[in-house]
Amino acid sequence: MNRIEERFAQLKQNNEKAFITYITAGLPDMERCAELIKAQEEAGTDVLEIGVPFSDPIADGPVIQDASYRSILKGTNLENTFALVEQVRKDGVNMPIVFMMYYNTIFHYGLEAFIKRCEAAGIDGLIIPDLPLEEQDNLKNHMSDENAPILIQLVAPVSKQRIPEILKDARGFVYCVSAMGVTGQGGSFHKSIHEYLGTVKEQSEIPVMMGFGIRTAADVEPLKDVIDGAIVGSHFINLMEGCDYNLETAKDYIRTFKQELNQ
Repeated sequence: MNRIEERFAQLKQNNEKAFITYITAGLPDMERCAELIKAQEEAGTDVLEIGVPFSDPIADGPVIQDASYRSILKGTNLENTFALVEQVRKDGVNMPIVFMMYYNTIFHYGLEAFIKRCEAAGIDGLIIPDLPLEEQDNLKNHMSDENAPILIQLVAPVSKQRIPEILKDARGFVYCVSAMGVTGQGGSFHKSIHEYLGTVKEQSEIPVMMGFGIRTAADVEPLKDVIDGAIVGSHFINLMEGCDYNLETAKDYIRTFKQELNQ
């Protein structure tokens, strides 16, 4: 069983919701990035998303775009991101790790070679926002091995009619994209999001995770009955930038979020 599936099975058994964080590889540098990964596992992050920097991250907001750009300037690329994961695995990190990246990077690396490199490094999943469902077969053909990473499927409110098709062979968890607003916006906002997430939850046999725009556990409090956890990306990057990647600040944030998420 894949590490992602193992973690969610444990969470289900314990009746707990999952917390996923996102970081950009290579920030603030490779050595400190490795320490941040270890700190997140220690604090209780259930799954870690690592963004592989790309020159044209069309699906990312300004915070992650800026982080990607700064990381590229520091020399971060796919190969030394693989090396980063290999190093933390050697250091004992066992939490599931997912690459968030763009298909062009994979295509240029070579599909078969890329998947084999993921297996060797200990990558458990892939999130590829610019790879539509209709074009996934070429990559999936190389992902049949037991140790191959899982391709995480994304759904959005606009893909409501296609949810059954998207979820048909999905594994790990489903990433629900939402234009989530700040805490305290009107009930009608939460009602529309709740309806959308409820539709996904009804049709999904795997955990439903909500991402995009989440800052605190309070943001998802009205939605806890239709999600299995939350994903925090841009806010976590902003937090780390603001505290110069202080590990205690990272751990405090993760512990607080997880505790409040599971109250």
